[in-house]
Amino acid sequence: MDFGFTPVMEQWQQRVQAFLDEVVYPAEATFYEQVAAQAQSNPWGRPPVMAELKAEAQRRGLWNLFLPGERGAGLSNLEYAPLAELSGRSPMLAPEAMNCAAPDTGNMEVLAHFATPAVQRQWLEPLLRGEIRSAYSMTEPEVASSDANNIATRIEVDDDELVVTGRKWWSSGAMAPECKVAIVMGLSDPDGERHQRHSMVVVPLDTPGVDVRRSTHVLGYTDGPHGGHAEIVYDAVRVPRENLLGELHRGFAIGQARLGPGRIHHCMRLIGMAERAYDLMCERVQQRVAFGKPLAAQGVVQEWVAEARIRIEQARLLVLKTAWLMDTVGNRGAAVEISAIKVAVPEMATWVIDRAMQAHGGMGVCQDTVLPELYAQARMLHLADGPDEVHRMALARRELKRYA
Repeated sequence: MDFGFTPVMEQWQQRVQAFLDEVVYPAEATFYEQVAAQAQSNPWGRPPVMAELKAEAQRRGLWNLFLPGERGAGLSNLEYAPLAELSGRSPMLAPEAMNCAAPDTGNMEVLAHFATPAVQRQWLEPLLRGEIRSAYSMTEPEVASSDANNIATRIEVDDDELVVTGRKWWSSGAMAPECKVAIVMGLSDPDGERHQRHSMVVVPLDTPGVDVRRSTHVLGYTDGPHGGHAEIVYDAVRVPRENLLGELHRGFAIGQARLGPGRIHHCMRLIGMAERAYDLMCERVQQRVAFGKPLAAQGVVQEWVAEARIRIEQARLLVLKTAWLMDTVGNRGAAVEISAIKVAVPEMATWVIDRAMQAHGGMGVCQDTVLPELYAQARMLHLADGPDEVHRMALARRELKRYA
């Protein structure tokens, strides 16, 4: 295993770091000011500064970095890892500014691999240009969606159309006016084999029968600037048969193919979030004095700093190994490591961010720092793309097979 970065990769990192230092960090205050200013009139719309950031990222060639091949930057998973980590240091701005934000990244990969040319022209191309956003509609409120076989939304074939009927929630980004299309997973063959019962279909959100009901908040955060998370009812929604992704009844495999890169991208960004919290913590404890000496001189705080550094480095190495395996033996060959990072990295990030909040005292839990918002995102990722418990179960089963 070789995790060393080539001179070309170091140049990519320098370019992304310069974009953060020169453009993104200075824009954070403006971003939140604009979010507050439009809270009543346009709570789900993008603040104007985001368009400026996206234009500058495109001008600098920092666009679609996640996507391999000619449509993206042509980077491997291992090459993209440090760039995604850097974007995670400003998770509200940087990923979207570079058109590398979830759920669009996973949706673009699915459309690139499984959509018909006509559907790609209609939806993939504007997503690649950053002109629209998309949603991924899988989780349902009535069932335990951690087991995808529980999904009950129906996708039925009616001549040359597909009919979608069901209720979804936590459809990321669907509240935004820029969100124009959703990828919906549903049950198309109730009596089929366990992993050959579901299909995936592209559903434009302006199709009759699509009802975006409400936003579901994350620990009180609406996530408004990024389109929120929506509850959506699909009431006999009809779309052309060509909107089917891949083959009928093969949606489960597509979902697994989508979630592998999505999971590691989340983990890459989480490391950046943890590093941002770590920086804030170390700066804070140098400045504050309690019981006659700086917090940095207190033994308990030194313990936090040391433990945080250890945990971050461990998580980063495991993510880099996973990225290397995905590049060399594929997603299936990296299944154990993907499950492992999906447990270990959110756990690490929430711990580090929590210690940073504690070091800040009252400021750590209010809007004067980014820490509460970082914590809300990290905590959600103990659930998103599969809860910790399911990944532990999957990992254990794969490991125990070797001893059967």
